[in-house]
Amino acid sequence: MDKGNKRASPLMILVAGPYRSGTGDDPVLIAANVRAMTDVAFRLFRAGHLPVLGEWFALPLIEFAGSKAIGDAVFDEIFHPISRRLVTKCDACLRIGGPSTGADEMVALAAAQGKQVFYRIEDLAPVS
Repeated sequence: MDKGNKRASPLMILVAGPYRSGTGDDPVLIAANVRAMTDVAFRLFRAGHLPVLGEWFALPLIEFAGSKAIGDAVFDEIFHPISRRLVTKCDACLRIGGPSTGADEMVALAAAQGKQVFYRIEDLAPVS
């Protein structure tokens, strides 16, 4: 291996991006936001990292718990708390997409916990 070509160990990376922001709770627009985060997660996986989205954990629980609508009490009890807990388990956070208070909160939590924060997937080193 060329010493100038650093390769990294795999990281568990929380992908933080807009979920509801800018959608007016339109399910088609929300799905597009999730698709954008999933696309980045797939790219991270292919680069050798372990990507996670809070949505992957929260949405099945929200449905199971009987949420009737985005933003109801059941949704609010689970949605952001799941991501907050995930931040503590992850090595890093990758912030993608446009404005999002929730995604910005995850970045701030990651930074406060000394986790690596990235804003471009290209800034992550390939895994050895």
